[in-house]
Amino acid sequence: MYKIYQDNAELVEDLKSGRENAYSFLIHTYHKKLFVYALSLTNDQAMTQDIIQNVFLRTWEFRANLKTDFSIKGFLYKSVYNEFINQYHRNQSISVLEKVYVEAITEEVNEFNQDLFEKKMILINKEIEGLPSKCKQTFLLSKKEGLTNIEIAEYLNISLKTVEAHITKAYSIIRKRIRKKTHSMLFLLFGIKINHDLVKLKR
Repeated sequence: MYKIYQDNAELVEDLKSGRENAYSFLIHTYHKKLFVYALSLTNDQAMTQDIIQNVFLRTWEFRANLKTDFSIKGFLYKSVYNEFINQYHRNQSISVLEKVYVEAITEEVNEFNQDLFEKKMILINKEIEGLPSKCKQTFLLSKKEGLTNIEIAEYLNISLKTVEAHITKAYSIIRKRIRKKTHSMLFLLFGIKINHDLVKLKR
């Protein structure tokens, strides 16, 4: 059983000293939370796992550079974001919509507060659950499952215009209820598999 750390400075000091107990505590405490955060950025399980592994590995390798007066939690979240950006930019073909996505991510992380972030995610998911049934189903197929509008139309046996109407309606309802920073949070929750309906709404 590893030691439970209540003090940030003590945890950082033990990490810097190379105590494996501190590293085990770090992984046990933050792995799941960081995975959820990274997955919200990538919308890709494999890429998320790579990011988390790299962050913990580099934290251990460069532990001597950690500062006791810096929040280890904030450091880890920022590291996940930086690793995501590094992997993201290795793809040479970045569309205009993907650039907008990165800008939205940057805005959210620059003001990042884990507690606030989690509250926003809960709030948005609650609003999604409250959408009309067909609207909710269409929205989730698009934004969580990554299906194209044509694929959704075929899957639900409805017209393409109906699909577009449901997705637009979903965004409209969520934006109206949540208002502040909805776009950036939606990007974070559903990744880069977005359609032009979002761009239309932002005009």
